[in-house]
Amino acid sequence: MGIRKILTDKEPSLHKVCKEVTVFDKKLHKLLDDMADTLAEANGVGLAAPQVGILRRVVIVDVGDEILELVNPTLVETSGEQIGAEGCLSVPGRYGLVKRPNVAKVKAQDRYGEWFEAEGEELIARCFCHELDHLDGIVYTQVMERFLTEEELDQM
Repeated sequence: MGIRKILTDKEPSLHKVCKEVTVFDKKLHKLLDDMADTLAEANGVGLAAPQVGILRRVVIVDVGDEILELVNPTLVETSGEQIGAEGCLSVPGRYGLVKRPNVAKVKAQDRYGEWFEAEGEELIARCFCHELDHLDGIVYTQVMERFLTEEELDQM
């Protein structure tokens, strides 16, 4: 296990589409473990593999009582709408106003290749959508309405 460097949105690889994971081995398990350590160190909610320089379809999300590992995730269902502040470990210190679904369901594989579905509301739904965007080379600054001011953040 270890802490990996989180790339900033200036890094060209963060804007590339990631490749599907086809091998579920110790190398993948180490990546997932390192990502969990990196997320904890950065005090974030979610992290995608391209943020640590790995162009594979791998995401982790802190859902409160566990770290949810999503390999080859796809968004299968969304409902509702929320507009709120969104930040990113790859865009440190900045927050934007972003519209996302209020509920999101994903289908993914676990670290062993077994398929499952997970559903989240509010922050978790936002996180699912945000992290899956990373896998397609999209950073939230590309889909936000605008950056939020410090005064607006203080009011939230």
